[in-house]
Amino acid sequence: MSNASDDSVSKIRVSSNRLSKSRPRPIIIDTDPGQDDAVAIMLALACPEEIEVLGITAVAGNVPLPLTVKNALSIVQLCQRTDVPVFAGCDRPMVRPLVTAEYVHGATGLNGSGLGDPAQEAADGHAVDFIITTLLAERDQKVTICALGPLTNIATALEREPAIAAQIEEIVMMGGGLFEGGNVTPGAEFNIYVDPQAAAIVFGSGLALVLMPLDVTHKALTTPERIEAFRALGSPAGNCVAGMLGFFERFDVEKYGSVGGPLHDPTVIAYLLDPNVLTGRLCNVEIETESELTMGTTVIDWWNVTDRPNNCLVFGDIDAEAFFALLVERIAFLTH
Repeated sequence: MSNASDDSVSKIRVSSNRLSKSRPRPIIIDTDPGQDDAVAIMLALACPEEIEVLGITAVAGNVPLPLTVKNALSIVQLCQRTDVPVFAGCDRPMVRPLVTAEYVHGATGLNGSGLGDPAQEAADGHAVDFIITTLLAERDQKVTICALGPLTNIATALEREPAIAAQIEEIVMMGGGLFEGGNVTPGAEFNIYVDPQAAAIVFGSGLALVLMPLDVTHKALTTPERIEAFRALGSPAGNCVAGMLGFFERFDVEKYGSVGGPLHDPTVIAYLLDPNVLTGRLCNVEIETESELTMGTTVIDWWNVTDRPNNCLVFGDIDAEAFFALLVERIAFLTH
């Protein structure tokens, strides 16, 4: 496929989805906060007229599960959206031992946020059960899954109750990489590497999939000016974002020698709000699960060199200025 035809296909698909909606787009956010996850959650909660967050399901990833649950609760509290339930999910990958990333996110996962302990607790029940029950109950409109971390919860739900697939509009994920390679091994990006077996289930599911790889997020850098724009909002939410991103970028600035760090997970929510800030194409994506050398690599057939069928809309570029302008504009609605 050419770039032009791929981009037009993705825009037609997105537009037809939007026109069918009679209410804000219902989503479940599956996440392992993480500063960038936190910003993505804040962005979604700041847009209730466009996005209806049915619930947040936490998974082990950037930090162990008790911290990802706590961090999700803290962000919901900051946004004064404690009506959105947070559920604890899988505390380890399906097959492999858990790998975490405190060296990037700090010991809490939200270093730099300035947030204290949340007042509320996680909702009763397991995240996987919530995903299954919620999807089976949604009959008037399909639900979008926004996957910001390892895919353990989602794959487990699909394995446990295959009928939920009919109620999923699409799964929009941050993960993987092609031209940028990996960020935890030479070939693998963290979210996919943590649970490649879960990723293989999701990419083999036949569902509509959308992927935001490192090729996109490494073009969305948190420059000093962009961080200051959040602080200039003069709100607790703006200060929280500025503090988190100021901490979060230090690792990537040192690693890559860039002016700032890549802001990964909010690209998922940006796609729901304004897909025109992104460009990409339909591709075949397979997950390596056998070789320890390349475990968790997303094998993306960007140039259509195989006869494997396309199974994912993969984005490769982003208008970074428009992306950060969208973030600041919407986070400004969180005046608390």
